[in-house]
Amino acid sequence: MNTFKKITGIGLFSCALMQNAWAQEPASCEKVRFAEIGWADIAATTGVAMVLSEGLGYDPSKVMASVPIAFTGVKNKQIDAFLGYWSPSMDAVIEPFTKDGGVKVLESPNLEGAKYTLAVPTYAAEAGLKSFQDIAKFEDELGGKIYAIEPGNDGNLLIEKMIKSDQFGLGDFRMVESSEAGMLVQVQRAIRKKEPVVFLGWAPHPMNAQYDLTYLAGGDDVFGPDYGAAKVFTVVPPDYLERCANVGKLLQNLQFTVPIESELMELALERDDPTTVAKNWIKANPAILEQWLAGVTTFDGQDGVAAVKKFVGL
Repeated sequence: MNTFKKITGIGLFSCALMQNAWAQEPASCEKVRFAEIGWADIAATTGVAMVLSEGLGYDPSKVMASVPIAFTGVKNKQIDAFLGYWSPSMDAVIEPFTKDGGVKVLESPNLEGAKYTLAVPTYAAEAGLKSFQDIAKFEDELGGKIYAIEPGNDGNLLIEKMIKSDQFGLGDFRMVESSEAGMLVQVQRAIRKKEPVVFLGWAPHPMNAQYDLTYLAGGDDVFGPDYGAAKVFTVVPPDYLERCANVGKLLQNLQFTVPIESELMELALERDDPTTVAKNWIKANPAILEQWLAGVTTFDGQDGVAAVKKFVGL
């Protein structure tokens, strides 16, 4: 009888060890490389992903890149995750990568209820600039300019295509490329002078609370229906979910709401440190860890929720 108990005890102990080993990943999964494209929303969500992964015992880092370079990095396995595939505006950019199986788009979006299209200050809309068809009528007041963000961005490509094809009579317009921050500086200047300005606008983003904006109607064929209604997806290398299953589970769980992301973005823009913002936000909202870390362990197979709570100071 005692012998049976000893054998049974040894068996249970061995089983526990095996389960713990199964929870662990190869050493190559310890470093998690995220793509960051300079947008406030992607900076905020990537900041959360980095804090969670570091709290779980991983070694996260971020690679600054344009959208096409981010997809290329994922395909070449130089980047492990990109949380910023906006659909439908980036569909044409990612198509070559999905077509040849170079990247995998996670099935569930990390954000729903987003939008991405051209916007104007509401006073410009009240003056008659309400749709894509109206832009050309205000060419002189606009200086023939549409303000965009960084070169290679999907929104810029859509604007460029409109101009080149003279869609909506925009053939004589010029797109001004800079960055998210640079574009918003131009918008602020125009608003101070009460001048009309057309620019790339999206939600979630603090610009929607900071300025009185109106999204232009009539751009369904360019940015998609319902004022550029969008979903945001996470992109990983094709074999990543199998190769690094624990991080893969975290990425699959990591879903945001528009209010959560807006709050993170506003704080990140104020403090210019998305990881610090994310850490403080998680500390103030620990209940969400049950959702984000469901079925997720630390890198060495321990309790994920407990580890992240300790990491953020709970």
